[in-house]
Amino acid sequence: MVDNCYVEPVYKNAASEDEIRNADSALLAVWGMGCPNCATRVRNSLLSVEGVIGVYVYLNMAMAEVRYDGRKVSPMSLVNAISSAGNDGRHEYRAQLISG
Repeated sequence: MVDNCYVEPVYKNAASEDEIRNADSALLAVWGMGCPNCATRVRNSLLSVEGVIGVYVYLNMAMAEVRYDGRKVSPMSLVNAISSAGNDGRHEYRAQLISG
């Protein structure tokens, strides 16, 4: 982990029971994460997408699990959000939809 690579985690308001019950799920393979800060950066980017309800990033497995409102966001938007997480010129992330 690089010390000057720290990123603050972002948080979203809790989803309603109805949103959680009706949420779609996506599992994505993620390339380019090298440390916990990278996982936080990917998580933050996904949480910034309108319609994303929850995100779990598994650094050791190089995967992200996303719960989202399929009426507001598409799985391809999730892939694009991961790619844009590396917009600082030092990080580069790629993702592929496994299921969802």
